[in-house]
Amino acid sequence: MSSAVLLSLHQQLKKCFETLKANKSIWDSELAECKPLMSSLGPLAVQLKALKNVQIANTPLANIPSLQERLHYKLSLAVDSVLGKLAEKMDALQRVRDAISLQVSAVFQFYEKNTDNLDIAGCVSRSDICPSISDMLEWLQDADRYYHLQLVQRRNLLQTLTPSDLTLMETAPKRWESLHSASGEERIADISPFPRVDKVALFVSFFVETE
Repeated sequence: MSSAVLLSLHQQLKKCFETLKANKSIWDSELAECKPLMSSLGPLAVQLKALKNVQIANTPLANIPSLQERLHYKLSLAVDSVLGKLAEKMDALQRVRDAISLQVSAVFQFYEKNTDNLDIAGCVSRSDICPSISDMLEWLQDADRYYHLQLVQRRNLLQTLTPSDLTLMETAPKRWESLHSASGEERIADISPFPRVDKVALFVSFFVETE
């Protein structure tokens, strides 16, 4: 095994893990800002549903011109505003995911380009202070897949939300939260098994701090 190639690969891996660690912090921050936005959708859906069912003509407010239409318009604007902000957050999460994917792809391209200079025994050997190359490549692949699936699931959820289906909108906050719960991770694992992202993060910290 070429020592120069091995050194370069380790440098590539370290850089990728540092990128993953930094972008995970950004991801978590953007995701945290989504929570109050999602939480506001439930009450808006309840208000729209109540407005739809109430007969304003039979209330003391009947003399206010076009009150029901005006209230519906105002609530619909509020929903559109929240969904617009969430769409911006999805774009921010997309940029994080793309940055991770780009760095992971660069590592795998380097690895595949230099496979002739890397023997299997060297790639699978590990020590007490450093994981094996194969372990690290697997963790990077797992993390890349995790963020990709998380992004797809969250975008798909948001695309189902419209003022025409108030029940879906009302339950959206709970469904959003379930995507990063233990059961949500199990659903992802059913598609393609991988360690939880928090476990990957621990490996990232270990590798970066011990290199």
